[in-house]
Amino acid sequence: MIIIKSPKELELMRRAGRLVAGALEMLEPHIRPGMTTGELDRLVEEYIVKNGGLPAFKGYRGFPASICASVNEVVVHGIPDGRMLVEGDIIGVDIGVFLDGYYGDATRTFPVGTISAEAERLLRVTEEALHRGIAKAVAGGRLGDISQAIQEHVEAAGFSVVREFVGHGIGRQMHEKPEVPNFGRAGQGVRLRAGMTLAIEPMVNAGGPEVMVLDDNWTVVTRDASRSAHFEHTVAITADGPEILTKLD
Repeated sequence: MIIIKSPKELELMRRAGRLVAGALEMLEPHIRPGMTTGELDRLVEEYIVKNGGLPAFKGYRGFPASICASVNEVVVHGIPDGRMLVEGDIIGVDIGVFLDGYYGDATRTFPVGTISAEAERLLRVTEEALHRGIAKAVAGGRLGDISQAIQEHVEAAGFSVVREFVGHGIGRQMHEKPEVPNFGRAGQGVRLRAGMTLAIEPMVNAGGPEVMVLDDNWTVVTRDASRSAHFEHTVAITADGPEILTKLD
């Protein structure tokens, strides 16, 4: 069942979303060569708790950390540890917050120092694809409108979208109906309605779309070891168009 949010619920989700956005902004200057992914995790957990929230990922289905830290060929669900970032890396940081009964969820992929031109293009295209998808999150449209907009932009750039992992509804639960694939056909799928809230999140590989899960049962990597980028926002569908909830005022 797809849960339609009331104006009061959307306001609570804005608060959770602002906390996610604040955590990502706080973290950006710390993403530099020499930092470990474990240190980044500690900084985010401290920030969330200090601002009245709870790290949504920690303990979720057994996940051991407050952020997902996905470096280079890691697509999603990278576990923070003692790995040190080096010049030229890219790192996707996925942050979830639980605040006042509602969830917020967003991801950015950051450059570590100076990165290659191709890595820069991967990040740019993935973020552009996210915003093309968001632009299609309008009442009266179809879920496939979002999916096709993302897929078309990614594949036109020569990259590929991951099939096995998708976006999702979000609200009182981290994962609600419907699933939001990053591939599909416009005009198909669930009818979009005002009050729906979606986590839209392109996961884009520089090489092929195939992925595999490592032995820790969390870390997802590209099967061909190509780099992967991930951008995500929590978005509300409103009568006036899409509203990004995971942003600062």
